[in-house]
Amino acid sequence: MEVVFDPVHLRSFLAVERERGFTAAAQRLGLRQSTVSQHVARLEKEIGRRLFVRDTHHVELTADGADMVAFAREILDRHDAARRHFSESPLSGRLRFGVSEDLVLYELPSILAEFRRSHPRVDLELTVDLSEDLQRRLDDNELDLVFGKRRPGSRHGEMIFRERLVFLSAPDYVLDPDEPTPLVSYPSPALTRDIALEVLQRSGRGVRVACTTDSLNGLRAAALAGLGVVLHAERLPPPGLVPVRDPRRLLPDAGEIEFVLMARRSVLSGPEAALRAAILANADRVRV
Repeated sequence: MEVVFDPVHLRSFLAVERERGFTAAAQRLGLRQSTVSQHVARLEKEIGRRLFVRDTHHVELTADGADMVAFAREILDRHDAARRHFSESPLSGRLRFGVSEDLVLYELPSILAEFRRSHPRVDLELTVDLSEDLQRRLDDNELDLVFGKRRPGSRHGEMIFRERLVFLSAPDYVLDPDEPTPLVSYPSPALTRDIALEVLQRSGRGVRVACTTDSLNGLRAAALAGLGVVLHAERLPPPGLVPVRDPRRLLPDAGEIEFVLMARRSVLSGPEAALRAAILANADRVRV
């Protein structure tokens, strides 16, 4: 009679082999010990060979059991490969995705990894840059979808969430009340740079650009070195930076920023629509 191996029985067998015991294997699999014993007994009956020698204290593989380990692993590997193959998303193609640097510090990379596992036939090309440069590349047909920032009231893009802007600095930074505010920022035409200059000049405090850098790591390093303050989304702070200690309320309120998805087409389909859906479903995870 032809033997058809049950993957459930094989998994229980391999768990007993790894854990050197039925009780530990049951705990690992989240099953009752009696259930694991039944799985192994049925496997032994199917092949007509004993797989384990057991007493009250020890479980050891027989020679046939040792042979079965390799077969079981190979069978399960092929079984899992077939299951993955036939359960894969039918989506395929290339998706050129641009992301603002603010968004890659925390959970967005994990969301993108989950998207890749769900859609392995989609070739995801990721570009991390300033929102303004990403939007230009989108307009030039160099990107398909962009997750970036816009000013409140702007109409381009689909808003995913809104975030308060705050001035951040090194934890021990002390703001000089008699000097213009030293600003650490991206180069023009960065959106947060323009907003920071506007609100600081309007407040009457004055402002000087103490450092310009084109990377988030550069902003963080300059601020941690005490060169000045950074205007940034409150719940997406670069590691190590904190809201500026400002008991005298010298710094103005900088308002809010909106994080949006921007696309070249008004109606999305295929990989672009799938990634949009994944981001919308996980919007709360993107923020700390």
